[in-house]
Amino acid sequence: MTQALIVVDVQESFRQGPRWASVSVPDVADRVSRLVGAARDRGDTVIWVLHAEPGTGGPFDPASGLVRMMDGLEPRPGEPVLTKTTRNAFTSTELQRLLTVAGIRELTVCGIQTEQCCETTTRVAADLGYDVVFVTEATATFPIPHRSAADRPWDEILADPRTLGTAAIVERTEYALAGRFATIRTVAEVVGR
Repeated sequence: MTQALIVVDVQESFRQGPRWASVSVPDVADRVSRLVGAARDRGDTVIWVLHAEPGTGGPFDPASGLVRMMDGLEPRPGEPVLTKTTRNAFTSTELQRLLTVAGIRELTVCGIQTEQCCETTTRVAADLGYDVVFVTEATATFPIPHRSAADRPWDEILADPRTLGTAAIVERTEYALAGRFATIRTVAEVVGR
């Protein structure tokens, strides 16, 4: 077993607030569940990652009760569940140690957010020498406001022509990762292999 599926931040925290209505992949948990099932069937390691911002009082604060997997996603006994406080899943967790001890060299990354925690985890993994598959179809993101409009209400952000849409974010992420940091694959390609 030299492969692992890394499920990044597919957690209830993201469903809070108005942005969830604009998510690029509303059924991200279902898509991730397909990848998890296929990984388990192959005997691959499944590693779950949650993002926490302790003491903030927001939806990523563990005290909120929302720093947990989305409904339909359930780690099995023995599957590591790591909690990170950084954008990538390596810096603030024991992910690299777990992978090294298990002899894992190939990773498949999915989760939330496409261009943030998923892409950053992928870049760090590649720099550490892992072969990475990035399943864009099983990642989700949200429109990004222009830097000068970030504090405006969500409906104004969506109406602003400077807001970067999810299709552009996904396209940029794939361009940045493909051939440099990862191989881009579809859910069907990963499940079927």
